[in-house]
Amino acid sequence: QVQLVESGGGLVQVGDSLRLSCAASGRTFSMYYMGWFRQAPGKEREFVAAISQRSGSTRYADSVKGRFTISRDNAKNTVYLQMSNLKPEDTAVYYCAANQGLLSIVPTRYNDWGQGTQVTVSS
Repeated sequence: QVQLVESGGGLVQVGDSLRLSCAASGRTFSMYYMGWFRQAPGKEREFVAAISQRSGSTRYADSVKGRFTISRDNAKNTVYLQMSNLKPEDTAVYYCAANQGLLSIVPTRYNDWGQGTQVTVSS
């Protein structure tokens, strides 16, 4: 099990950039596939991006491809989500999640979740 704490959310304008961080506890962070998900009010949690244990593979939702970049620093036990050209539809609570099985876009494949950080994009 790994404990996850997200940070970096906030209120930004359309077109702005923001970087989210997710700090993980424990010494086995490098064993985990990491994902970012988001949930807007009244909507289901949706996949945003995922990264393999050693950053060799990444996956993105079509809605963020070309605008968001997921990365990780295993020495710092941290995964990042760099978001650029933000749009109002990116407004949501963003969660990071961990799993040891595979690079997945499915929320139920992830066992450990952070508490979330709010991102609001104002027009």
